[in-house]
Amino acid sequence: MTFAEKGRNNPGSRGKNNVRTVLQGKYRSLSYVGKHEPVVVDEPLHLFGDDTAPAPGEVALSGLGGCLAVGITAVATWKQVKLTKLELSLEADIGNPAAWGAGGAEMQPAQMGFQDIRVKVLIEGDASRDVLDDIVRQANFYSPVANSVRNPIPMTVTLAD
Repeated sequence: MTFAEKGRNNPGSRGKNNVRTVLQGKYRSLSYVGKHEPVVVDEPLHLFGDDTAPAPGEVALSGLGGCLAVGITAVATWKQVKLTKLELSLEADIGNPAAWGAGGAEMQPAQMGFQDIRVKVLIEGDASRDVLDDIVRQANFYSPVANSVRNPIPMTVTLAD
């Protein structure tokens, strides 16, 4: 409730996420986030990686799933609904015929990356299906990661100084 009040009192406030990613070899990289163990990313064998860790798109979907799970839990708590089960299954259609820009098909940005994302939420708690559905809808509407995926946002990629 304190966090919600802070948001009501300052709707223009912004947080910041920081990640430092270092290539470890071939297509495997380590992303350092705060004091946590690094997030390891690799490519599957069919994309010439060693399949030692999730692919970048899978990690992105993990972030989306985690954000939705947090939001669903927060909304349920706010509505005083006790959840007994919450599981999200995420699936996305993604293609890379452009081969990351390394000599593959000529494509435009809108043709690359996730083309469709489907999220199924298995949720149980001490509320009706309509109330649980409303909780999921509200969490999806306000999810920062879901909104980052579905809405165009400015992004720059430049060489470091």
